[in-house]
Amino acid sequence: MKQTAIISKAEFLVGVVDENKFPDFKLPEIAFIGRSNVGKSSLINNIVMRKKLAKISSTPGKTKEINFFKVENKWLLIDMPGLGYATIGKLQREKWTALNYAYMQNRKNLKFVCVLIDSRHNPMHTDIAIIEFLENIGRKYLIILTKCDKISAASILERKQQLENLVAYCKNCIEVLPYSLVSGLGRNELIGIIKNNTVM
Repeated sequence: MKQTAIISKAEFLVGVVDENKFPDFKLPEIAFIGRSNVGKSSLINNIVMRKKLAKISSTPGKTKEINFFKVENKWLLIDMPGLGYATIGKLQREKWTALNYAYMQNRKNLKFVCVLIDSRHNPMHTDIAIIEFLENIGRKYLIILTKCDKISAASILERKQQLENLVAYCKNCIEVLPYSLVSGLGRNELIGIIKNNTVM
């Protein structure tokens, strides 16, 4: 049986709503982005094995700022506002999108971006737009297929192959990683990828 990777320390540092106020903690950063309700905050909690580190909600749009979490005093996990159908106005959605994209483009210590995609559905326009943006700016990214406990093993493989075909000619994709909060699928692999890509 595979041993579960242990995270002994994780803490919330700050939430930011203005790109001019991004902090400088001088630690490598890993960001998590995706559509509202794709499971970003829940995944971050799962990585560090804390139920309430990142706030979660059944209502899309709970994350309203870019949140910085310090893990093991070695790296930062960044929870970004969800893109898409959150129950907010158009202007607020556009503000969040601009904040997210400014962070991804300009952050010096950002090692790679985790693009979360719901494994139950085909990639949406918003998902493709994020991947295209990261390719255009030369930023490394990892595609994480969330909620894999809700589909069959055959469907997981099919979705994984679909995304691998999508990025077959992309230069900056690290890999496509199926993930389940229930079974632990992908957690150890994700922590390994983070450790391998956060050498300063």
